[in-house]
Amino acid sequence: MTLDTAYMITAFVTMMVVIDPVAIAPIFLALTPGMTPQQRSRIALHAVLVGGLLLAIFAFFGSAVLGFIGISMPAFRVSGGILLFLTAMDMLFERRTKRREGSSEIEQEHEEDNDPSVFPLAIPLIAGPGAIASVILLVNEKPGGEGLVVVLGICAVALMLMYIMLRLSSKLEQVMGKVSINVITRVLGMLLAALSVQFVLDGLAEYGFVTPLG
Repeated sequence: MTLDTAYMITAFVTMMVVIDPVAIAPIFLALTPGMTPQQRSRIALHAVLVGGLLLAIFAFFGSAVLGFIGISMPAFRVSGGILLFLTAMDMLFERRTKRREGSSEIEQEHEEDNDPSVFPLAIPLIAGPGAIASVILLVNEKPGGEGLVVVLGICAVALMLMYIMLRLSSKLEQVMGKVSINVITRVLGMLLAALSVQFVLDGLAEYGFVTPLG
């Protein structure tokens, strides 16, 4: 089985951008104030496992669910691309980070004693609408086992990096600072905007509205 290098790169960049370990790390710190390294490690592992399980479910059954409710893949590509574009705009103009910080503050205020690993960490910060849409779209770019294996593998790598980032979040904040984190978030936002436009164009091409390049 020959793997398409361009497809693998696109899938990796897409999942890294939408899961966004760099942007979630500071929020993780805000959600776990005063906790010991052991407690933070347990919460980080739980959040990553729950988020990974949800993404895997949509990778396996996302297309079947869409077919059951009568949504075609071209339509989902267009809608998913628009959703990812809105996510990119949030990243570029800081609305995404501010909303995440607001969610974390509300969670701390009203559910201070609760474990934040499932909500809001796993859902919607790790396995949010953008990540779910990306998994379904990427799997359907390569129908059959090839696309599924590649996407699941890339999700596993991205989630592993997420776990490492959450474990190192305290040191990362000290080393990088908020300015560096903001710069990285904006660069990722630009990449996501370009990828989202490509998803929309692919969907429109299947309907015959645009002519694919190449």
